[in-house]
Amino acid sequence: MTDIGPSVSIFGSARTQSDHPYYRLATEVAEKIAGKGFAIITGGGPGVMEAANLGAQKAKGRSCGININLPFEDSSNPYIDRKYLLNFHYFFVRKVMFIRYAQAYVFLPGGFGTLDELFEALNLIQTKRIRPFPIFLMGTSYWEGLIGWLKNTVLLKEKNLKEEDFALFKVTDNIDEVVNTIEAHFQTFGPSPTFDLSATPNKL
Repeated sequence: MTDIGPSVSIFGSARTQSDHPYYRLATEVAEKIAGKGFAIITGGGPGVMEAANLGAQKAKGRSCGININLPFEDSSNPYIDRKYLLNFHYFFVRKVMFIRYAQAYVFLPGGFGTLDELFEALNLIQTKRIRPFPIFLMGTSYWEGLIGWLKNTVLLKEKNLKEEDFALFKVTDNIDEVVNTIEAHFQTFGPSPTFDLSATPNKL
């Protein structure tokens, strides 16, 4: 992974079929991101992950799969560069790899795994354990209920979030907005490490 270069991690359901609009959306956004010179990193499985790796290969970009053995995912998808196919046993190590090499995260609709990656990234940025980077939620209608609950219950009713926390991510289906924002962020901040070691206490 050390030579993969600037990368974007794309997340989404393994259950999304190839004829689904979200599959096409993942392919298109990955292709455009890869066309700007970014490698595409996914969880290596089928569905949205496969679509994103396909998009990377269509743009002749670097296509990485950080695979993990699961009961309902028999093998990695066929659109990963063999050089960048990694297999993991533990989720926590795999998560570090997603964060370590990413200049941005793009989330398409998914289940517990997708939500886990989303909230972990938001928590790490909110608590200043990693440097902020662009996070996009695509498939806007899918996220409406979650965002509504976060604003109405978590923020307004229970006061467990702050208004500025909602600036940590952007909900959009505009592919060009996603690609241009990622490119602008990279041009501004460069390939600086995501982890801000200065913010980490010198204790275990």
